[in-house]
Amino acid sequence: MQINITGHHVDITPPMREYVTSKMSKLERHSDHITKAQVTLCVEKDRQKAEASIQLAGNDIFAHCESADMYASIDTLLDKLDRQVLKHKEKIVNRRQKIA
Repeated sequence: MQINITGHHVDITPPMREYVTSKMSKLERHSDHITKAQVTLCVEKDRQKAEASIQLAGNDIFAHCESADMYASIDTLLDKLDRQVLKHKEKIVNRRQKIA
């Protein structure tokens, strides 16, 4: 999986980059079909926002989250993405079982 991390009004530090990549690698446990991920971290006044777009085979998934702490935003964002990837995988399995 190719992960692109960008920052808007924030410098992406190496520990922050490592944190995002380690969390994103957990998504690969649920789906082997993730090809690309785009993560954007931005700061607006007192809000820390995290957005991500993931390309799966046949579908794109997008999620965003904001909170007072950047690491909390990343955690919540990846929880949302995890749920969406599992839901997508479940849909595919249900389609296959219905046909067979």
